[in-house]
Amino acid sequence: MPMTLLHVRRWGWRALAYLFLIALFVPFVAPEWPAFADDFYQINAVVGLRRFDFLVWEAQAIWQKGQAMLANDQAYLDEAAQRQVVLDYLTLLAEAGQLTAVLNAMYVNDDHEAAAADLPALQAELAQKRAELARWQPLAEAIVQDQVAWALQQEGFTLLGQTWPPVLMHMTPLPLLLVVSPRDRVESLYQVSLQHGLTTPLLEEMETAVFTDINLSALVVPIGGMGTYPAMIMETTNLPWLVEVTAHEWTHHWLTLRPLGVRYAQDPSMRIINETVASMVDVEIRDSVLARFYPDHLPAAAPPTANAVTVTDAPPPFDFRVEMAQTRVRVDELLAAGQIETAEAYMAERRDLFVANGYGLRKLNQAYFAFYGAYAAQPGATGEDPIGPMLRAIRDHSPSLRAFLQQVGQIKQYEDLLALYAAVQRET
Repeated sequence: MPMTLLHVRRWGWRALAYLFLIALFVPFVAPEWPAFADDFYQINAVVGLRRFDFLVWEAQAIWQKGQAMLANDQAYLDEAAQRQVVLDYLTLLAEAGQLTAVLNAMYVNDDHEAAAADLPALQAELAQKRAELARWQPLAEAIVQDQVAWALQQEGFTLLGQTWPPVLMHMTPLPLLLVVSPRDRVESLYQVSLQHGLTTPLLEEMETAVFTDINLSALVVPIGGMGTYPAMIMETTNLPWLVEVTAHEWTHHWLTLRPLGVRYAQDPSMRIINETVASMVDVEIRDSVLARFYPDHLPAAAPPTANAVTVTDAPPPFDFRVEMAQTRVRVDELLAAGQIETAEAYMAERRDLFVANGYGLRKLNQAYFAFYGAYAAQPGATGEDPIGPMLRAIRDHSPSLRAFLQQVGQIKQYEDLLALYAAVQRET
């Protein structure tokens, strides 16, 4: 449908505001923070030309989002049609993923003649689906953005009647992240974004080089989202997760110009507070969006177990979070005692346990805990770190999500969190 003059007047200012905000945010969202220690230069030497190019990605993303915002096609669809567009897009994405898996499997098929006969047709079908995905992706993204924005508006995150900052995301292959920690403690010293699609042997080679040449612990991890603007979101067919990570990265955008966001890299505790806050907000917004637009996709409530008594000889199920929390606690104890090699041997032993129970951890080391321990909304890799429980207590005491974010957004140092928590304790 052609754009009318009224439509331009109504939405043109919004597109311009979005693009202005992109220019405002870009300097603040670089995932690597400058450092000038000798080991930083050695890490750069290990990484070489494998860094992710954010400037190229931003230019492409801004162009695509600018076109989508000016078109504003979702404004012409009713709520039911918008919902169907998103669901159809995710279904198409799943079909493309299945085709990709079939094509990948053909390369290990012993019947090469049969594979060669089927290959052109499958490749053509995949190319067709990818072309269709590219055509529908801007509209599907715009709808999810507006749905998350609606939930945020209900919580009062508005300026002149619009969600502020605007929700903006783009589904894309994400960079990998090289996380580097000291060996004598768990701490994220450096995070370097790497090109998407690097092979596992190459990742192992880089991690080994950091360990042997620089005497630091390293791990390359996949990520689900990144707080660039627009936010980078991993391509996924999981609707609840898509909504959740969109809200998560928006929270980082909201915090960017507040003390908690500005001091993200000041020390490890500030990063943990920041990521944990975002992990708490994203779940609340996710549930609000799903309840309003996709009620059949709401996570199922856990059945009550408080009074249940079960008599069985079977061992209790393996609880990843509990086992990982116990592992982190023991690792911290060993490192605090200066027993680095013992801690590393223990982590290797525990990794074997996780793998035996179906969790494919490629490596378990200090860098693993430095990255995953920053997400303290639920117990696990954080061990006995009190940040998660303190933030949950503050949220429980806050009258609204906006009030919670306004409080924690002013945190400048760990002591500020302690003061907020102490105030909550006095009032309860």
